[in-house]
Amino acid sequence: MGDPRHELGLAAEHAVAEWLTSHHWQILATRFRSPEGEVDLVALDPSRCLVGVEVRLRRSGRTGDPLASVRPRHLRRVSSALAAFARGAAIGHVGLRIDLVSVVPGPRPRTWRLTRLPAVGEG
Repeated sequence: MGDPRHELGLAAEHAVAEWLTSHHWQILATRFRSPEGEVDLVALDPSRCLVGVEVRLRRSGRTGDPLASVRPRHLRRVSSALAAFARGAAIGHVGLRIDLVSVVPGPRPRTWRLTRLPAVGEG
């Protein structure tokens, strides 16, 4: 049997991918790895921006906001991995961006509350 935390993380990433797809995003890769880093999801948003989506999960609200757990060093690694994907992909896009999505359990079993924070680490 696998690690329950790993299984929960995969379920959260799957939920985010479905959520984004329902909002007309195209998922291009999951858990993309390069020598520079890893990005949970690579997607093309409706405006054709290539987006690295970092999924942050908390099993309860008691441990704080999932988005607060992201550090600048980690964002640099995600950004580098996204750039590596863009260099190797034949996907027409209008730019690169990193978004964070927090995932916390919803009010009913097997439901999630998802919050997207676009364009983190910019400016």
